[in-house]
Amino acid sequence: MPSTDYPGFIYALLLAVGGLMGGIRRGSIVSLVAGVGSGAIAAYGANRVSNNNLDVWPSLSISVALLILMSYRFVVTGKFMPAGMVMTLSLLSAIRYAILIA
Repeated sequence: MPSTDYPGFIYALLLAVGGLMGGIRRGSIVSLVAGVGSGAIAAYGANRVSNNNLDVWPSLSISVALLILMSYRFVVTGKFMPAGMVMTLSLLSAIRYAILIA
């Protein structure tokens, strides 16, 4: 019986809260929509993994997409927050999900 994907839900929550903070602090609608949207996709993926340990594709896909996007933003801006932090969390998440299907 699969167990609850707590790390996946925490990752999703951090993405959503980060998007919410970007929306509120900077008035950025793009940050708000992107953060909350990617958090929702990650939460959906975590729910799928909670029901079946091998159903990692939504979670792995959003993690890899954010890893690529935020790696680029980190290289361009050189700022750890928020790009470097999301890049790091996405890398750890992608590795974790890749190990689950290996």
